[in-house]
Amino acid sequence: QTPKGSCLEAVKIAIDAGYRHIDGAFVYFNEHEVGQAIREKIAEGKIKREDIFYCGKLWNTCHPPELVRPTLEKTLKILQLDYVDLYIIELPMAFKPGDALYPKDENGKFIYHETDLCATWEALEACKDAGLAKSIGVSNFNRRQLEMIMNKPGLKYKPVSNQVECHPYFTQPKLLEFCRQHDIVIVGYSPLGTSRDESWVNVSSPPLLKDPVLNAIGKKYNKTAAQIALRFNVQRGVVVIPKSFNPQRIRENFQIFDFSLTEKEMKEIEALNKNVRYVELLM
Repeated sequence: QTPKGSCLEAVKIAIDAGYRHIDGAFVYFNEHEVGQAIREKIAEGKIKREDIFYCGKLWNTCHPPELVRPTLEKTLKILQLDYVDLYIIELPMAFKPGDALYPKDENGKFIYHETDLCATWEALEACKDAGLAKSIGVSNFNRRQLEMIMNKPGLKYKPVSNQVECHPYFTQPKLLEFCRQHDIVIVGYSPLGTSRDESWVNVSSPPLLKDPVLNAIGKKYNKTAAQIALRFNVQRGVVVIPKSFNPQRIRENFQIFDFSLTEKEMKEIEALNKNVRYVELLM
């Protein structure tokens, strides 16, 4: 969650810097500002709607098939847009449907909901057929969960993407290889590691951007460790969605297309993999 207005400004700065892929979600509580930023930039003549690739997400309390379309329609209403470019199931597990986004019992334990991911997926397919989403995908799915959808009888559309944590300390080689074989794009979140917020982040791993290897390679190209981490993933076919509200860093994160890492450097960065998540999703 972000201070009022900061998201609006950040998105406008990002669009001016050249960003076109915007990763959003109902549970970020800022889709109204994102939508406003997009509409203002369209009004300025800076972009057209079709230049923007907006990703929305189906939250855990909305997995029952009959809730999927109304949830997406709610997102579109907040954004004041006619469609999203990509709509994804945010997590392969469900919470009890209702007004509480994080429903808990009297002992503070999450209240889960038995869910049929294939039925949820069929409801997403119907949203695509209705033109409310151009593409549909998933997030935080492992290979078994992807296969469950891909082997579903009567599958109409397979997931185009799987959004997962991915960075030099968590390179996801097996999942990346599996998704490549099936033409599923990996979208890497927390590509710069993540904030050190102990309430949801595993802080036992050192901060990614202090890594000596990334910093040494950065010196060679006159780039920051962050730019090296982003370039590494882009170069191996992973889509990156770095988050920043700092205008200078928003621009910096985009300056990764004017150089290439050597094969040796790519291998050095791959070797940093610790197989640990910053975002543990303990729920």
